[in-house]
Amino acid sequence: MSTAARVRRINPSPSTAAAQRVRELKSQGHTILDLTVGEPDFDTPEHVKAAAIEAIRAGETKYTPVNGTPRLRAAIAEKVRQRHGLTVTDPRITVGGGAKQVIFLALTATLDEGDEVVVPAPYWVSYPDMVLANDGTPVIVDCPEADGFKLTPPRLRAALTERTRWVVLNTPGNPTGAAYTPAELRALAEVLLEHPQVRVLTDEIYDEIWYGDEDAPSLAAVEPRLADRVFLTNGVSKTYAMTGWRIGYGVGPADLVTAINTLQSQISSCPSSVSQAAAAVALTGPQDFVGETVRVYRGRRDATVRLVNDVPELSCTTPDGGFYLLVNCRAALGRFTPTGVRIDSDEDFARHLLDSQQVAVIHGSAYGAPGYFRISFATSTDVLTEACARIAKACAALTGAPSA
Repeated sequence: MSTAARVRRINPSPSTAAAQRVRELKSQGHTILDLTVGEPDFDTPEHVKAAAIEAIRAGETKYTPVNGTPRLRAAIAEKVRQRHGLTVTDPRITVGGGAKQVIFLALTATLDEGDEVVVPAPYWVSYPDMVLANDGTPVIVDCPEADGFKLTPPRLRAALTERTRWVVLNTPGNPTGAAYTPAELRALAEVLLEHPQVRVLTDEIYDEIWYGDEDAPSLAAVEPRLADRVFLTNGVSKTYAMTGWRIGYGVGPADLVTAINTLQSQISSCPSSVSQAAAAVALTGPQDFVGETVRVYRGRRDATVRLVNDVPELSCTTPDGGFYLLVNCRAALGRFTPTGVRIDSDEDFARHLLDSQQVAVIHGSAYGAPGYFRISFATSTDVLTEACARIAKACAALTGAPSA
């Protein structure tokens, strides 16, 4: 039996594949320093776990409304009000099995064949394939390191056509950690206001893993005139170390939310009732966990940035949020390993790190960033320090010509 075209035109997630490769090597007895992980290494807060247990004991184990329990929707509305000053009502809120599902359903609900989605690169690995799976055309816009890995108004304007349906803004971003300032968002908004057919999908899943003095800005709050065209997506996975609980949410135009809810009613009926109970408590309960983990991430970030930039062949900028570094390895390309293998690409370089030093990273081409690789610092300082030492050793072993 042949698979559908929508499946054949997409690829498995590179980050998922990298994680699986690490698991396979570990199962074979190899000791791998894993810097591929896209989730917090902290445990879910105790009061959140307790809320889930209480929900089970209270019998909250049945179907819920398609768009989430009233308690969770109220928690989301309050969270959005506190962080962004936005007032949202139930018809504008949807809850799904993770932010990834919510994003996918938003594209399913709005794209027809040939519709275009502007995706700034570097990008989260899933955006282009999600667009392709839903019959759309991803329009990749290169956002170089010189521009802070961020979309600029001229680049946005050049990418927009009458077929454009969405612009994706992931801020703070994966894999760069780059975030837009209010002024930068306003400048992009001025371009978007010229194109009323274009909606904006703001993926803000890392907005609270944030190293600025003020809260991370959101386009919906910065430019109220776009309020009916912005679909804000977020969730509890990264902020509260709840990746396995699979709860994400979207806030946006009521017609879009209705369409997403219709799709979900036929796909999964509703998100997990127990996970929703836990997510409501995560959003409304004590927030000490968030501040404590961000403090730890900041220390890891600063230490790892220093270690990476001490390696002559490598360089990286300091991320504004999230727990990733996008490392420039172009100076290592064209050189040779001790076994005579030429490093022609970032994928070759990542393979060299794994084969020679047992350090696992994800090559930048998976994110639309050739010549780079991604490090996750969602792991211990000890692991990061040792991994960076091994990466430096792998770089030092490269030569300008193959061994005789």
